[in-house]
Amino acid sequence: MTAPPPPGWYPDQADPRYVRWWDGRQWTPHVQPARPPQPPRPAPGGPQPGRPGQGDASPIELALGGTGDSDSVRHQAQQQAGVGGTVAGGGGTLFSEPVLVINQKAKLIEMANEYAVYDQHGGQLGSVVQTGQSGAQKALRLFTKLDALMTVRLEIRDAHGAPVLTMNRPATLWKSTVHVQRPDGNPVGDIRMENVFGKPRFVFEAGGQRLGGIAAQNLRAWDFKVIDAQDEHIGQISKTWQGLGKAMFTTADNYVLQLHRPLPDPLLSLVVAAALTIDTTLGQAQK
Repeated sequence: MTAPPPPGWYPDQADPRYVRWWDGRQWTPHVQPARPPQPPRPAPGGPQPGRPGQGDASPIELALGGTGDSDSVRHQAQQQAGVGGTVAGGGGTLFSEPVLVINQKAKLIEMANEYAVYDQHGGQLGSVVQTGQSGAQKALRLFTKLDALMTVRLEIRDAHGAPVLTMNRPATLWKSTVHVQRPDGNPVGDIRMENVFGKPRFVFEAGGQRLGGIAAQNLRAWDFKVIDAQDEHIGQISKTWQGLGKAMFTTADNYVLQLHRPLPDPLLSLVVAAALTIDTTLGQAQK
């Protein structure tokens, strides 16, 4: 019996403009736009996937450069975020590195948020993309900031493009709650906003228990202290300067996460999810 193809992105047989993630056994609901000129792989056999939903990008977007090279990433971590030299440890994944550098892709016109995630040496570990936007939401994004009040869906992917976490923040006017899940739909926990006024605070919850949270250290919410259930300081999220050109003409933001010690799951997944998506779930609404 022929072995099934390995996990990977394959052409979506329902719409060739997209590729769909095959987990080695079956099609998943995760899709993204095809990116030529990469040669497409033949789609594996098996059940045909359904037509995908909205993609991650829009042809109206105007990009303004990339997300950073190795030297600039190291500068962000060591000088701008105050990491202070190379931090020992790390296993080369989003969930095993003590330092993560999160850089938003700069765009003159932005319809969907996109981020690249690096280790402290400048090696890319993964990405974050906004998915599932409706036409109405894209229109609001183009002409207003009201899309920040609508439902936001994000997908965190590893270095190979495979989804590792999904996030859903329902539409809200005041306090927001972000639901974090595994790619198979199993819940990880929630990131819930505790206050509307003053320095923003978010709490991590799983199974009805408080596991920790993040607390802004200033009203602009540029830097956050990461705490555990005992309110011990276990990490730091620092916003870094993205350069005059990007600051004046785009909404791109950069952040650095430093963990002071290894963390157990689901706390680790919630901390990583909060750091990688803090600009979309909180910052975009303040711009």
